[in-house]
Amino acid sequence: MELPYHFRDPSLAALALTHRSAGRPNNERMEFLGDALLGAIIAEMLYETHPKAAEGDMSRLRAQLVNGQALAAVARELELGDQLKLGSGELKSGGYRRDSILADAFEALVAAIYLDGGYEACRATVRTLFADRIAAFPHASKDAKTRLQEWLQAQGLPLPQYELVATEGEEHARIFEVHCLVSQPAAVMAAGRGSSRRLAEQDAAETVLTRLAGEQEGQ
Repeated sequence: MELPYHFRDPSLAALALTHRSAGRPNNERMEFLGDALLGAIIAEMLYETHPKAAEGDMSRLRAQLVNGQALAAVARELELGDQLKLGSGELKSGGYRRDSILADAFEALVAAIYLDGGYEACRATVRTLFADRIAAFPHASKDAKTRLQEWLQAQGLPLPQYELVATEGEEHARIFEVHCLVSQPAAVMAAGRGSSRRLAEQDAAETVLTRLAGEQEGQ
């Protein structure tokens, strides 16, 4: 696949594909900027294409689209590995095939497009590259407890534990508070409240999903 953008200043593209192992200047600062730009543009696309999705759903989808493995896949489609400038050590160890290096280079390239052509050019390029990927995502319809259970099962992790910790109010207007605990991949606990125990569990599961998505995105 060819990059749907033509650089006016090719030196920006070259810098975006220069790994820190090759010395200075390199693409580390561009990675930072590209990560923020990608997050914003992908969030906008998900907001448009999933009008009924909750915040947690969109956070989970974004995390799946912009994690290291996913970005490395885009980089491979663009054949960025063949264009990387690496130090001798990384070159000998096959750094041009490594997910982390490819993903970082792609983020830096997004920043380079922004610096070369402005935000609208960057936005148009990212939207072109990710349109099919986002279209392939199913629209969120499963409840939070089901999605959390399926996510954990897919990772081979223990199922969540739910505990009723408080019940407040008169019998006709009860409010239930439930804690949801996930022990792996990292201990995450969230409280949920609702007019029934089931709704409180859903609320807690949604919060846990959002936190797990945030942790995955930050890796």
